[in-house]
Amino acid sequence: MAINLQKGQRISLEKSNGSKLQSVCVGINWGAIEKKGLFGFGTTKEAVDLDASCALFDESKRLIDVVYFGNLRAKDGSVRHSGDDLTGDMDGNDGLDNEVITVDLSAISPAVSYVAFMLNSFRGQDFGSIPFASIRIYEGTPIRVNEVFASYDIAHSKEFAGHVSMVLGVFYKKNGEWKFNAIGEPTRDRKLEETVRTVGQNYL
Repeated sequence: MAINLQKGQRISLEKSNGSKLQSVCVGINWGAIEKKGLFGFGTTKEAVDLDASCALFDESKRLIDVVYFGNLRAKDGSVRHSGDDLTGDMDGNDGLDNEVITVDLSAISPAVSYVAFMLNSFRGQDFGSIPFASIRIYEGTPIRVNEVFASYDIAHSKEFAGHVSMVLGVFYKKNGEWKFNAIGEPTRDRKLEETVRTVGQNYL
């Protein structure tokens, strides 16, 4: 059964049968903005370009690597990005992830202690205007979901209105085991590099 993550909740990466998760996906699903037409007649759809990104840090919180739409693979091959989605769901929620970041926890370099996930609105459309946006963490691949481990709704909260950047959560290594910290907090950053800096300073 999936866990509905609450902000600040820390969970161990354990499947329902007690074994540890090794290959996990972080998927983001979101929709285009619907706008009323001229004089209130009809509606139009405005594409939304959200960008899921992943930053890897060492134990000293020094940045090692960033995986995003411009760099789809970590240097050690442990993290992969499915590619840039520039529009979101234009015809309503299809239930599929628009962008997926796949993490092979067993392949992460021993130097990495933190794997952080961020979401940025590339065109500056604030999160409060997007009809739906959610994150889910699951075992499987970008095209096959074996078991949903956790899900997190990031659209239906007033705190995100007026923001274009947020920290989703952080995988962190403790006593040799990977755990996950659900953060789900908006930041005042405008660009990815600013959000990465904020993560390193405040969320590890």
